[in-house]
Amino acid sequence: MVVMRKNEIAVIEITGYTAEGNGVGRLDGMAVFVPGAAVGDTLQVRIVKILKNYAFGKIEELVVPSKDRIIPDCPCFSQCGGCSFRHISYKAELEAKRRRVEDAIQRIGGFDRFPVPPVVGAAKINRYRNKAQLPIGADRDGRGIMGFYALHSHRIVPIEDCPLQPKMFAQAVASVKQWMEEYKVPVYHEESHSGLLRHLYLREASATGALMVCLVGNGDELPHSGELVKRLREDLPCLESVVFNSNREKTNVILGKRCQALWGKDGIVDHLCGLSFFLSPLSFYQVNRDQAEILYRLAGEYASLQKEDTVLDLYCGTGTIGMTMASKAGKVIGVEVVPEAIEDAKANAVRNGVKNIEFICGDSAQAVQMLRKRGERPTVVVVDPPRKGCGLPVLEHIVEIAPRKIIYVSCDPATLARDLKLLVKAGYCLQTLAPVDLFPRTAHVETVALLEKADINLKN
Repeated sequence: MVVMRKNEIAVIEITGYTAEGNGVGRLDGMAVFVPGAAVGDTLQVRIVKILKNYAFGKIEELVVPSKDRIIPDCPCFSQCGGCSFRHISYKAELEAKRRRVEDAIQRIGGFDRFPVPPVVGAAKINRYRNKAQLPIGADRDGRGIMGFYALHSHRIVPIEDCPLQPKMFAQAVASVKQWMEEYKVPVYHEESHSGLLRHLYLREASATGALMVCLVGNGDELPHSGELVKRLREDLPCLESVVFNSNREKTNVILGKRCQALWGKDGIVDHLCGLSFFLSPLSFYQVNRDQAEILYRLAGEYASLQKEDTVLDLYCGTGTIGMTMASKAGKVIGVEVVPEAIEDAKANAVRNGVKNIEFICGDSAQAVQMLRKRGERPTVVVVDPPRKGCGLPVLEHIVEIAPRKIIYVSCDPATLARDLKLLVKAGYCLQTLAPVDLFPRTAHVETVALLEKADINLKN
């Protein structure tokens, strides 16, 4: 048996992708993950790391290029950790994402013959992100830089303009950098927890074009803020809000809990599915508004609500999905553990005149207990959990309610497949699902699934 060695160079054919978007080939029977590779490539690969069950490689030479290959349109693609698929066609990217969902559904979920339809692609594969969070640091000469972290590191790759973001973000970056240099505003140093500027946070209301600029700092106030506001107002006609966020914690969490409006409003307003949402720096909101509308529309179609239905919206965030369904339901109950998100949700309901919606700050167990005491039994449950999925305890609470339908919105195919398998074991039937591309050129894919009830107990 041939033993793989570090720094060995071997010819490898790429046959698939990992969940992170790396190419996958095999050498000596072991999987080799190769960043920047495309399915169909034949490559000379240098083995750079060998683990027990797989290895990592680096492209040395492109022997035979994949038919899907294109020239990357971003000079930072090979350095920045943001995009995974700028080197292949969008058609090939969508198929890679469909296969990822199909593989998870079949291999993890056990749905051997369940058809996974084509991914609902985006009309805009560039300039779609309405939010950017750019770390601020210093280069070797001590000059301030901002950009994105290189993959799996805290090394900042300086970026002037990201093709995923609106053009106005590039101007905002340039304006803040000029202000930093002119007034010698100190940048934050993660190792020593010293300095001030930690992140530049930008948010656009896609429907209106309004812009919010937020500086995150390791302090209680921002020096020379008047000069910053003056420069931003001159350079950015769409500016509506300038905010300082104080984050003095020794943490990787970007935002602190205290925001101070330096000019204009303390947030901006965007429109989604015919509703208005106020967005502060702390508000959760989908970064691709246009594709989020498609995702929420599909969720609404799957729910097929009647006026006698009560919808339980778990992981409701700021209430976006529940509010888009409220006009067709008798009542919507949103549940979220983050108090600030619940406050935003309540304010958004008032803003939109949605009166048949209630928000509960707590976890799913607390919500189920409260509803049982009140004698309420939701007929439709919507879940939109974080990447880790719902998991068994939350699913047991859902099954306890025994809704006739469950709409599962997922950002991770693996945890979706795991949870679908548990729900089917509990007596629910997977009726349909649809992958939706909210993050073109990255490895992420969203999926919305519909389950309908049969009669078994989850614990059996």
